[in-house]
Amino acid sequence: MQLSEYLRKDFIVANLAARDKPAALAELVAPVAAAFPEVDRALAQRVLMDREALGSTGIGDGVAIPHGKMELLQEIVIVVGRSEAGLDFEALDHKPCHIFFLVLAPERVAGMHLRILAQISRLLSSEAFREAFLAADTRERLWDVLQSHA
Repeated sequence: MQLSEYLRKDFIVANLAARDKPAALAELVAPVAAAFPEVDRALAQRVLMDREALGSTGIGDGVAIPHGKMELLQEIVIVVGRSEAGLDFEALDHKPCHIFFLVLAPERVAGMHLRILAQISRLLSSEAFREAFLAADTRERLWDVLQSHA
């Protein structure tokens, strides 16, 4: 299984406008709700906020990996976002987050969900990837960076 198998160009939010966690999650959920009409946008946001209540998914180094499980999903979806300005995501290092990998998974694929989270964590531990991702100036270039690293 390759992370690139789960990435979609239309699930890239090149410049998040959000200035806080709930707004960022809403922005990241929007492409999923648009592509999958059966996904209840408000429920998805609530699932993600409930997970955040357990502990922030802002892992440090400008990175957040919000994630959750939803019964109605048929497949794992990943939305990649970037906030050029950075936003307070209550990260472990108390620094603003710029890179976001949102993962929503069906309830029944817990093992795969964890493997994908681990692959994302490995990818985001690469300073070279983070720098290239932040330097990309268009959605197309973000896609290229993702394809060359994932």
